Amino acid sequence: MRIWSLHPRYLDAKGLVACWRETLLAQKVLQGGTAGYRNHPQLRRFRAAPDPVAAIGAYLDAVEREAAARGYGFNRALIVAPPQRGAGDPPGIAVPVLDVTRGQLAYEAGHLAAKLAVRDPARLPALAAGPPAPHPLFRAVDGPVEEWEIVG
Repeated sequence: MRIWSLHPRYLDAKGLVACWRETLLAQKVLQGGTAGYRNHPQLRRFRAAPDPVAAIGAYLDAVEREAAARGYGFNRALIVAPPQRGAGDPPGIAVPVLDVTRGQLAYEAGHLAAKLAVRDPARLPALAAGPPAPHPLFRAVDGPVEEWEIVG
């Protein structure tokens, strides 16, 4: 399971679809709906949020928005706890921004760059253009690779 801390704009089509599917699985895990992946290290940051299901819903919302901007049809009805959106949208759940370290973002950027070099080299320049932007749920803070990351 890879729930990227990076902004979903960096992901290629295969990565975006995989992120959506794996995060839907994470949502199910956080709801207690599956026995597998309960102890997955990437879920620690969501469990630390005041409302883990709302946090994963906000994560999924940003992935779905990126997919929609690219013309993909992800089923937003699968988001159990969608976040609040702009005026005129149905009410949702307010979610605080979560911290992610710049070391984690750099680690993930390197990991993704290796994947993009094989699958979609045209996406590499955007990733290499500067410090990687975090997913909208996250705020970049100073620090090394997150302690929950399995560095291999």
